Amino acid sequence: MTDNTAAKKKNPEKIAFLRSLPQGIKESLTKEEVNAFLDDAPWPESLYEKLQDFIEEAG
Repeated sequence: MTDNTAAKKKNPEKIAFLRSLPQGIKESLTKEEVNAFLDDAPWPESLYEKLQDFIEEAG
């Protein structure tokens, strides 16, 4: 397996979450927002605002 192939594997639970979102929310997500979500990168404020009704705060 190459490093490129390993890098493309994504968390299936995160993919399932994104697929479960309402169509309007999915269509509003940018490529950068999706990648940040899937790659555990820091979220842009816009992504938090779009998903705040669908996530639970830790703590």
